[in-house]
Amino acid sequence: MQTELSKKLGVEHALFGFTPFPAVAAAISRAGGFGVLGAVRYADPDELKRDLDWIETHVDGMPYGLDVVMPAKKVEGVTEADVEAMIPEGHRQYVRDTLAKYAVPELDEGEASGWRITGWMEQVARTQLDVAFDYPIKLLANALGSPPADVIERAHEKGVLVAALAGSARHARKHADAGIDIVVAQGYEGGGHTGEIASMVLTPEVVEAVAPLPVLAAGGIGSGQQMAAALTLGAQGVWLGSIWLTTTEADMHSRALTRKLLAAGSGDTVRSRALTGKPARQLRTEWTDAWDDPNGPGTLPMPLQGLLVAEAVSRIQKHEVEPLLGTPVGQIVGRMNSERGVQEVVDDLTRGFEEAVDRLERIAGRSHA
Repeated sequence: MQTELSKKLGVEHALFGFTPFPAVAAAISRAGGFGVLGAVRYADPDELKRDLDWIETHVDGMPYGLDVVMPAKKVEGVTEADVEAMIPEGHRQYVRDTLAKYAVPELDEGEASGWRITGWMEQVARTQLDVAFDYPIKLLANALGSPPADVIERAHEKGVLVAALAGSARHARKHADAGIDIVVAQGYEGGGHTGEIASMVLTPEVVEAVAPLPVLAAGGIGSGQQMAAALTLGAQGVWLGSIWLTTTEADMHSRALTRKLLAAGSGDTVRSRALTGKPARQLRTEWTDAWDDPNGPGTLPMPLQGLLVAEAVSRIQKHEVEPLLGTPVGQIVGRMNSERGVQEVVDDLTRGFEEAVDRLERIAGRSHA
């Protein structure tokens, strides 16, 4: 599964795997794909350094990248405390009432929230980059679109390619104009932040809009046949995220959550602002229902919502309160029926890709079998 882009990056398969877990990122790269570590949860740059050190020693010299979350426009002089002060008391009370309804225990005294998504704030992402550029990363991806111009310039000076996610052809053209190198066409079916357009429609639109820039197809892809379809639509590779959540290398810290993922069907997700303030596809739970309830206060814009619910999500996860327990995941969750190693997943993907290509060649009368 070689494309011009995969050859440029020195990987065997044009298969890019986004994951918050260092062990999964390293395993994807070792298996011939391109592992991309999600940095948003690293509020402490020392923790990011520790995990990048680990990847360096476990990636067997294969290339890997980093995914950050930062806005294109810089906001000066805004601290986390300033943002916290913007959260209305009524929303804080709604969180307390919802947790009380399900008898969610408190964190231990002095225990910090383990799900503090301050990575949505630009200054945190910049400290992550200060760490990351000391490592031989080959790709920097930004989940909020084009990063600031100085970040793109800095990455290019380091020889690092820059990718940006887009949910429409219009967004993709803006990324191309900003000087990014790769557009990730993120379809409606994908986990996490998504737009309104499905992958089958979005991918060729983006390919046409930004040609000759390479495009990666994302959203609802979890089989080799779907990867083949993406390449026939003009993509130079695929960007996979959800499929890795139930791999044996994934450190979910919750058997209950893994069970929910394995049991979920493709209709058991919802695009909700409950987690971050922007529409993000995730497991539908009684937590997402509470925030989508018209009788509730509604969600706050990013990054207020993420800061508001950070401790609550940590409490739900730590104590495995199943009705409220969820995670970002795409509609491909319906295919995630068993726990498998990353290598087995990659083998299955590439085998399915080869079968799909062979089938197309037979249809076209070009088979040599």
